[in-house]
Amino acid sequence: MSGEWMHLTMSDGHALPCWHVMPEGERRGGVVLLQEIFGVTEHIREMCAEYAEDGYEVISPALFDRIEPGIELGYTGADWERAIRIARDEHPIERSLADVEVCIDWIAARGGPTFAVGYCYGGSLAWRMAQTSDKLDAASCYYGGHIAGRWADEAPRCATITHFGRYDNLVDFAGVEKLIAKQHPTAQHFVYEAGHGFNSDRRKDYHPESAELAKERTLMLFKALGG
Repeated sequence: MSGEWMHLTMSDGHALPCWHVMPEGERRGGVVLLQEIFGVTEHIREMCAEYAEDGYEVISPALFDRIEPGIELGYTGADWERAIRIARDEHPIERSLADVEVCIDWIAARGGPTFAVGYCYGGSLAWRMAQTSDKLDAASCYYGGHIAGRWADEAPRCATITHFGRYDNLVDFAGVEKLIAKQHPTAQHFVYEAGHGFNSDRRKDYHPESAELAKERTLMLFKALGG
């Protein structure tokens, strides 16, 4: 399943690169797939291809393009430090949210149900957009630190699931337990016997059984909402 770069004009006029993949068969809907802090890496592009194989048109915005065009960072050492610095200090998360909203609006306008899925940084963004966007039909959010932190109190507007690793050293599990206890009627939370980044086969905490189960749950949600 091949994809290509396209550009969408953001609310500030910036032409943002987005990785775009079309399904080969019947289009079941649209997915905005949101990156980790490392960029729209080969792994993220492969995830786009997987969702396209499942029948979805997929778009993945390069959210850090204003900082460094074409950025793709590794998971350790100086690359890790650079990714953290961009996400925490150099690139306002509000800018990412505004860009994601444009992408959601764009793919929603193409018809069919509209979904978001995000990993780590992107998982937090997917959760927040589920709380604020009227265009999303469902969202699947993987181990985003802000989900159980700054954005825990508000219920999502659409059906939303989260995926957390019990042994995640980057997300406070006590916060996850408090989030679960809130019992938001639109949210369902899943905990896996895994660490942070368990979905990525490039990372040391990759846990294939958890990754497969989380993907099954995500597709079940999307299909239940018309996808």
